[in-house]
Amino acid sequence: MPQDWTREEVEATVADYLAMLSAEHIGQEYSKAEHRRNLGKLLNNRSDGAIERKHQNISAILIELGLPYVDGYKPLRNFQQLLFEVIEDRLRNTPQLITMVEEEVQRPAELPTVDDILSALVEPPRRSTRPNSASIRVSDRHIPLPRINYLAMEAGNRSLGRAGEEFVVRFEVARLTAVRQERLAAQIEHVAVTRGDGAGYDVLSYETTGQERLIEVKTTSYGPQTPFFVTRNELAVSHDRAAGYHLYRVFSFRKTPRLFHKRGRIDEQFALAPEQYLARVV
Repeated sequence: MPQDWTREEVEATVADYLAMLSAEHIGQEYSKAEHRRNLGKLLNNRSDGAIERKHQNISAILIELGLPYVDGYKPLRNFQQLLFEVIEDRLRNTPQLITMVEEEVQRPAELPTVDDILSALVEPPRRSTRPNSASIRVSDRHIPLPRINYLAMEAGNRSLGRAGEEFVVRFEVARLTAVRQERLAAQIEHVAVTRGDGAGYDVLSYETTGQERLIEVKTTSYGPQTPFFVTRNELAVSHDRAAGYHLYRVFSFRKTPRLFHKRGRIDEQFALAPEQYLARVV
């Protein structure tokens, strides 16, 4: 039976993961395989699979803390409490990483240039078959980290959001043009610009049959597993017009933009969790 990870092992693994995350933020290339090999020398005969799962655990914790994760390490939420405590301590003592993230999520975005925009489409991430643990809470035994959700801050970056919408408009034009539907392509409307943000979707496009395709666009600079935020209105419209409603998730936008999309009611395609409540005095 595998032994529990020691604090020394967890410390080394968290340090290695955050080094990769920092490298991603400054655009520095690195090898995940090389990191695993070097890290393995500091651990107690842990397999590559065990190291990868621990990195996935770290991804899950960072997302819960409202932070980005290392692209390629899909979040996995079964983990030691010790791992969460070590991450808290490490982040508290490396404020430069937090500052780097804060600056990036607020940075204006430009529409990227791609050689073949249709190649940006990928399959949606597969749903995990592993059981997830309960929500994580900041330990009461430590001074809590600043509870700023940097993923929410990125979601509020209007420059990034607009650039992602325009990317999807261009993708849709290319998609319809590729099947000789130039007339439909010419009718695509950037609804968030022409009508405002209250429609419940951002782009009006079309199927090759002429049926309307209502597209809500969610854009992130980070990986495909990064959570996103949905408004009550978007959810309602996805219910009322489920047959034509599509959510396009644009990710890795500042590096190599990719997207996937899912059709139908948002709450049937994604796991929704309440983030805040409106309290009234009664």
